[in-house]
Amino acid sequence: MSFKKVIGQADTKQHLVEMVQQNKLAHALLFLGKEGSGALPMALAFAQYVVCEKVNRRGAAADPGPSLFGDAEPAPEPALLNDACGECAACQKAQQMMHPDIHYSYPVIPRKPGDKPLSTDYISEWREFMGQYPYGNIYDWLQFIGAENKQGNITAYECNDIIRKLNLKSFESGFKILLLWMPEYLGNEGNKLLKLIEEPPADTLFILVAENEAQILATILSRTQLVKIPSLTTQEIANALGDRANLQPDQARQIASISEGNYREALQLLNHAGEDWISLVREWLNAILKNGPISQVKWVDDVSKLGREKQKQFLRYFNHLLEMAIRLQAMGPDALTLPEAEKDFALRLNKLTSFAQQEAIIKELDNAAYYIERNANAKMLFHALTIKLYHIMATRQTLTVL
Repeated sequence: MSFKKVIGQADTKQHLVEMVQQNKLAHALLFLGKEGSGALPMALAFAQYVVCEKVNRRGAAADPGPSLFGDAEPAPEPALLNDACGECAACQKAQQMMHPDIHYSYPVIPRKPGDKPLSTDYISEWREFMGQYPYGNIYDWLQFIGAENKQGNITAYECNDIIRKLNLKSFESGFKILLLWMPEYLGNEGNKLLKLIEEPPADTLFILVAENEAQILATILSRTQLVKIPSLTTQEIANALGDRANLQPDQARQIASISEGNYREALQLLNHAGEDWISLVREWLNAILKNGPISQVKWVDDVSKLGREKQKQFLRYFNHLLEMAIRLQAMGPDALTLPEAEKDFALRLNKLTSFAQQEAIIKELDNAAYYIERNANAKMLFHALTIKLYHIMATRQTLTVL
């Protein structure tokens, strides 16, 4: 993957390029970015940039050797590249994830009880997954390899395999690169890697890609140089949806504004762009404030039958409407350009709820999405959420979030 295929992040790309060009490349980097920000695609692009023959000025074109017919004029210094060429043999192999000097490590599961799985056991699935879902998260990956409810891990056996591979001599590029995705899944076994990270063999590069700094072993964290990958802007996501999914600008911007800097979430929303979330919100609020318990139970039964991803998207969409309502209150009805149906609904929410109530509802919706992600029982969760929203709106009180 080249830098040009990574969405946005122009400043980060330039920073990484300068690290290589100015010979200031640390031997252990931590790419830290929230889900959907593109930390993993950025790491893949950076690994390809490092091994690119034209970037490293390797091969016959870079070093022609002495002339057979006497000394020739020295060749002009080749221009510095800000991206991998995509044409040399190293780039071709890196793009197919088949470069012998780039190794990958990621959470995996045993194929059968008693197995001691290694990342290389899943390399075919990894290549396919990266080709289809480069912005996917750990849940997407584990479902892709059939984990269902199993927990993925980077085990002690994987750490031993990493040590073995990185102590071998590089085959082609002069560099040995380990790209380790989700170091949060390294248990205490990760301490096996400390000596290797602290005193690596020559020309060895560690690229760790993480989402949650707090869950990484402190001993590993202290030995890496941090590269922060910021969340994508609404405009960057909208442009990507327009270019890659051929969306109209209005629809692309609408989806981008809901996704909150998360391109994976934008793609999920795109897959369900035909869902009538406004009607579902309207039914819920009518059941809570007007129609009573029987309607509430029916609504909860219906929404609990939706898949987990749809339930999360519905909660995100409701949050989006509330955030638009708050902005309309603060900035005036003409300050935002919104689809007419959303604007009308947001204005109705402002008549129904105050700032404090809207803030309390947003917190409850965020909490619900968090628990859905962790396999909470949907029917119980939405029943409890319905009762909380009733108390927030009908009694004109805000619940204290403990």
